[in-house]
Amino acid sequence: MSTPDRLVIATRASRLALWQAEHVQARLQALYPECEVVLLKMTTRGDQILDRTLSKVGGKGLFVKELETALLDGRADLAVHSLKDVPVDLQSPFSLPVIMERDDPRDAFVSNLHASLDDLPTGAVIGTSSLRREAQLRARYPRLVVRPLRGNLDTRLGKLDKGEYDAIILAAAGLRRLGLAERIRSLLDPSVSLPAAGQGALGIEILESRDELAGWLRPLICAETAACALAERAVSRVLGGSCQVPLAAYAQLDGGRLTVDALVAEPDGSRIVRSRQAGDAAQALALGETAARQLLDQGADTILARLLPPTA
Repeated sequence: MSTPDRLVIATRASRLALWQAEHVQARLQALYPECEVVLLKMTTRGDQILDRTLSKVGGKGLFVKELETALLDGRADLAVHSLKDVPVDLQSPFSLPVIMERDDPRDAFVSNLHASLDDLPTGAVIGTSSLRREAQLRARYPRLVVRPLRGNLDTRLGKLDKGEYDAIILAAAGLRRLGLAERIRSLLDPSVSLPAAGQGALGIEILESRDELAGWLRPLICAETAACALAERAVSRVLGGSCQVPLAAYAQLDGGRLTVDALVAEPDGSRIVRSRQAGDAAQALALGETAARQLLDQGADTILARLLPPTA
């Protein structure tokens, strides 16, 4: 097989996104020492709109559109994303041939004054960017005040350090990747805060017509993470998941057995429906779809009908 001479990686310009792109860059340079691997740094609409929650401005797809344009016009060969930011209904001419090894998928509790959620006093203000986290927090800790928190990871930590929040919830993987694991006071068990589909994993997007490029990238695939992500993203796809819906899906692989936990919630946490499916890892897609249908059977459809815009 031929090897690449030059590859261009499209990436957001935030510190975390750059870490992710540089991680892929290093992996590719190790695989193909003669290849020049360069970064195309871009600012997306999701990075620019910081005064409103993602659920009100178009969702996480805002973080990938500009990168996809760079793939289409030939400025870039591949784009590196946090997998949870990649729309589950990715359409032609794009494909997602690589899902890389997952870091810790859990949510992290970060505070300068308190050790855990249970230690927060009544009325304490906790910040999160996610309806998924917000709904689960409101359900379990109604005595707390949950407020929106936007911005990149450093901006969010800065708001905490200025005293605007008593605590904030962030993805553990992002903190770990930027060498900020010491900011984590405690990790939230999935029973407390079920992660988002794909949380902690990286995905590589290319044009589906680039078969040779897909072959070059194949060594970066983590089969275990890909199986889990396939199930999780199937849950979201069946339910029409987006930032407008408090939706979580988390799969764990033990030997050859895959367990998928999923939930849909009212944004205020007043109602949460949950499902669990387990079976052979080879049936990852079917397990995710079954978990989603089980949620619909339990009444998730009424929550979704109210929260999701009508389809044309």
